Amino acid sequence: MDARHLALLRELADRGSVTAVAAATRRTGSAVSQQLRTAERDLGVRLVEPVGRGLRLTDAGRLLAEAAVDVETALARVEARLDEFRGRPTGTVRIAALTSAAEFLVPSALVELAAEGIALELSDTDVSEEEYASLAADHDIVIGHSLVSAVPRGAERLTHTVLAREPLDVALPADHPLAAKEQLTPRDVVDQPWVGVPVGYPFATVLDGIERVTGRPVQVVQRVRDNGVVEAFVAAGVGLALLPRFTTRPRVGVVLRPLRGVHARRWVVALSRPDRAERAVVRRTVKALRDVGRLTSV
Repeated sequence: MDARHLALLRELADRGSVTAVAAATRRTGSAVSQQLRTAERDLGVRLVEPVGRGLRLTDAGRLLAEAAVDVETALARVEARLDEFRGRPTGTVRIAALTSAAEFLVPSALVELAAEGIALELSDTDVSEEEYASLAADHDIVIGHSLVSAVPRGAERLTHTVLAREPLDVALPADHPLAAKEQLTPRDVVDQPWVGVPVGYPFATVLDGIERVTGRPVQVVQRVRDNGVVEAFVAAGVGLALLPRFTTRPRVGVVLRPLRGVHARRWVVALSRPDRAERAVVRRTVKALRDVGRLTSV
């Protein structure tokens, strides 16, 4: 059994199409198809079947794709032990990170790790909660978040490490009547207009919680991703909003107030494929990020 065939099946399982696998592995689609046929011939079992204009894994193909995770994880564990035998791990670690989390976690870790010979390549992003898992196919570490649990939806098969727990505060204009309060409750804010996030983004669960507690609907007047735009809308009086505490430095005219009586704290989590999580440089990077997160959370 060729481990490369297992890896190919895993890529197809994760990425969903021959075209996506070809793009990720820098091969042509015909080359990927040829390798799949070779794998079927060598293993003596049908691994893929046509669906529409593409291919999908058969039951046997899915079985071997799942087995590939164990094989690649075992190999990565051996490589990590060899790295430790050679001395301190060095290399490049590719990170995709939620922008607001990257801001407080990555800079200090990057400088610390650079002194050890570990380079970080960062891609900042902001996607729905269920999309973080898909980023793990192309990155060693994905920094995502959730307000529901320590494992973002869709990432159950990935290795995860909690880096920080961060409160979300209510942002409101400094001259708003509620700004006189030291903290706010769901009943204080439920009838206010809100600047929210797109459906499926974690912050939306706080507004869901406000609705459950009060039994009244929340009015979302705008939905945007970028926290800078959110804050500008708040300053202009468009509505209230939720902003992360560790990286929000309110502009003139905007204040933050804690929200009590509903869950308003997010898990910031490092996610990796199980095999990549075993790499010595990845383990060292996750530790550095976790250390920064702990200091920030104090």
